[in-house]
Formats: sequence, structure tokens, C-alpha cells
Amino acid sequence: MKLAIGNKTYSSWSLRPWILMKELGIEFEEDMIPLDTPEFRPRVNAYQAGNTVPVLVDGEVIVWESLAIMEYLADRFPHKHVWPREIKARTFARVISNEMHAGFRGIRAACPMNLRKRYAQIDRGELVAKDVSRITKLWTDALTRFGGQGPFLFGAFCAADAMYAPVVTRFQSYSIAVDPHIRRYMEAVMDTASFSAWQNDAMQEPWIVAHDEIDEPPIGLFRP
Repeated sequence: MKLAIGNKTYSSWSLRPWILMKELGIEFEEDMIPLDTPEFRPRVNAYQAGNTVPVLVDGEVIVWESLAIMEYLADRFPHKHVWPREIKARTFARVISNEMHAGFRGIRAACPMNLRKRYAQIDRGELVAKDVSRITKLWTDALTRFGGQGPFLFGAFCAADAMYAPVVTRFQSYSIAVDPHIRRYMEAVMDTASFSAWQNDAMQEPWIVAHDEIDEPPIGLFRP
């Protein structure tokens, strides 16, 4: 099984299936294709799949789009519990994951993922504030209704946590103010061995993707 991804500093959609597979112990070979470089397009096209990363190859099966990859993994490895076991929790996890896949364009546009830097807490606009409010409500609902004794949205790490992992990084990078229970959830995600490995690799990358760098001086590293 092979997973083609983009730069770990910037590629939020690549992070999603990567961290899920790592956390659930699904073995794969990583093919990192640097974004915004001459080699990116021909290497992605060689997969004969979608127009960008991530792309999962499992024998003769090729899957692209992060959420589709997760659904394939759920079918391929039912014993890994990609989604929560209980139907109400599983349904809610799928609903909020699809909402993430389709929405929150305000925070995506204003706060691109950057795992090297942290910026000061400032007003980032009405659209970002609206997205933050909605996201934290979804997280609170999941944690309250289904989190149980575990640190993640549905207790154990699942596809919903993977879908929102890049949002956790945005809240961290842009010093978004959140309530203590949301901060605890963020720390749980960032404290996983998988996320730490991804972020450490990001810090070693030599590439700069200009359109994912905001015109604002950072106040420090992503996570001191």
C-alpha cells in the first residue's frame, strides 16, 4: 500500500489519511511529492488518479480525495475501526467529517496550514470567527455526547479526528482563542506520536510554498 502526499508543512489534505493510517497501525509506503515544484505535476499524473495529492494505491485499487481514502480504509480494514463502532456516534462522525470536507472556506483561505510558524492572536475577520464558532461547537458536541473517557472526539482516535487535525494546526499556528476543553482536545491530537513525527518532518523540509505563506511576521515556532 502506498500513499502519495504533499509537503508536510503545508499539505492539510495529505495529513488527514496519513495520520489516520499511522494512528490505526495501517502500514504503507510514503511517496512525498513537493508542492509547487516542476516535479509535482508529472509525478501526480503518473498515478493516473486525481489532480492532486493525496492518492492511495492498494494493488490495483487507486483512491484519491482524503475522505474517499478513509472510507476505502474503513471497508478494507473493518477491524481497525476507522469510524466509531456505535451507529449514532459513527453517523455523527461521518456528518462532521463531510462538513469539514465541504466547508469552512473562511479559515482555509485566511489561515493556511503552516507547521513551522506561529502567529500572534489578532482579529482574522468575520468568516474565520464564524468557522471557529461552528467547529468548536461540533467538537464540543462530539466530546460531550461520544467522547467518554477518551481524549478524542469519539473517545478513540478515528477518521473524524484525522479530518480535523489540520484545523487543530490552524488554531495553534494562528493563536486562535479557545475554551479549555477545546485546548485539551487540541493537545491530545498534537501529542500523538503520529502528529509529532509529521510535524518534525515538516520542520526539516527545505521547500517554501509562497501562496501558503501569509504576509505577517511570525512570533515563533509552531509549537515551542
